[in-house]
Amino acid sequence: MPKSRVLLADDHELFREGVVGLINAQPDLEVVGQAGDGFEALTLARSLLPDLIVMDITMPVCDGLEATRLIRAEAALENTRIVMLTVHDENERLFEALKAGANSYMLKSMNSAEFLHGIRSALAGEAALPPKLAAGLIDEYARLASRPQPPAAADNDFDLTAREREILQFIATGASNKEISAELSLSLHTVKSHVRNILNKLHVANRRQAARLAAKQGLVDDE
Repeated sequence: MPKSRVLLADDHELFREGVVGLINAQPDLEVVGQAGDGFEALTLARSLLPDLIVMDITMPVCDGLEATRLIRAEAALENTRIVMLTVHDENERLFEALKAGANSYMLKSMNSAEFLHGIRSALAGEAALPPKLAAGLIDEYARLASRPQPPAAADNDFDLTAREREILQFIATGASNKEISAELSLSLHTVKSHVRNILNKLHVANRRQAARLAAKQGLVDDE
């Protein structure tokens, strides 16, 4: 049985060493890469295509939240699960992580058994959350659900710029960032920035969801 491939992103080398030892001691898991910041995690994720990324929320240069947003903009990493690790037992941080595209949220204060259970749950498609934060999330959902629902947003409510609409059209056809860059004579960095803004404005986690919403809302032309 093949092992699940894990990428670990944390700026504390000593902590990484401990987690790597714990994961590699498991018969069904293996660490295939280590990153010290979010940009390095993105680069390694593109080349390694891990099944799961364990991401520290607080890192220099590029933190876990921004790295998660960037990874979620990569079509090739759409199925990669992301577990956010943090020392913060706060609902606000949990909401930020989930909005960025994290699948699970775990505290560094947990023990080894809890950590491994959370990893395996995430790989199985489940969401691992600390009980206290899970309760807070349910309360927040109930509060939002009790509010009167606003009318469906018109396409111009997404506040997309002309350039973002143009790039969204390419996304809807399945074009990669490199292909969009070549077609529009834009730098790859600029295209990635536009894609990230598009996902944020549409409130979606990845390109496929953006394409579906764009088609549903009439934001792109049928071809």
